[in-house]
Amino acid sequence: MHLDLNADLGEAYGPWTLGDDAAMLACVTSANTACGGHAGDPETMYRTLRLAAEHGVTVGAHPGYADRAGFGRRVIPMAPPEIGRMVAAQVGALVAMARLAGTAVAYVKLHGALANLAAADRVVADAVVSVVQRLDPALAVLAISGTEVEHAARAHGVAVFSEVFADRAYLPSGQLVPRQQAGAVLHDADAAAQRLLRYLKTGRMPVLGGEPIPLRADSVCVHGDHPASVAMAREIRRRLTAEGVTLRSFLPRT
Repeated sequence: MHLDLNADLGEAYGPWTLGDDAAMLACVTSANTACGGHAGDPETMYRTLRLAAEHGVTVGAHPGYADRAGFGRRVIPMAPPEIGRMVAAQVGALVAMARLAGTAVAYVKLHGALANLAAADRVVADAVVSVVQRLDPALAVLAISGTEVEHAARAHGVAVFSEVFADRAYLPSGQLVPRQQAGAVLHDADAAAQRLLRYLKTGRMPVLGGEPIPLRADSVCVHGDHPASVAMAREIRRRLTAEGVTLRSFLPRT
């Protein structure tokens, strides 16, 4: 069995830092790179992209609401076409910086509140996926497993890959538990690893308030924005490898 391990990186801004991108890039096989919306700036993007290239890690764009104060975790009222243009501007910025850094953007994964909205709202999902297709038909989409983004990408003929989260709890609907709710984020690396291994053996993800649900996984996400992120990623990688899972990107690095 092979599986991708991804993390959200490049989420610093100016002198403000968040997470340890260098350490995370030694663990993961794909890097969802902030591109100036919820976080990131040209120099942060460039540094992250260079580090990813040095580690042989596949790069994806990680656009979200242009809301640095809320770290992209608040829904900003926007019409779907406006959301599409916002995503296009951010992905375009990262594509340009990737060329300077000697790598290329291979896929798009939405961030935070925008990802959760598109996961549930087909109109928003269609707006985003159609923009990705128009920007570059070769770009893939990394979508929360079983959600509207996944369905929209298939309908538009866009290559789509499914992800599950090692460190986030799920609702019976397959949506992520809102962060403000107790138990939404898993901080214990051992508990997260055990849950992930049970899921991989059964194909069913434990949820809050219901029976485990079937989900597909091409990739596993570990967030890079809290102090225990590196320890979590290392433990997940160690446990997967010990179970005979080959870690590799769902797409080749270009």
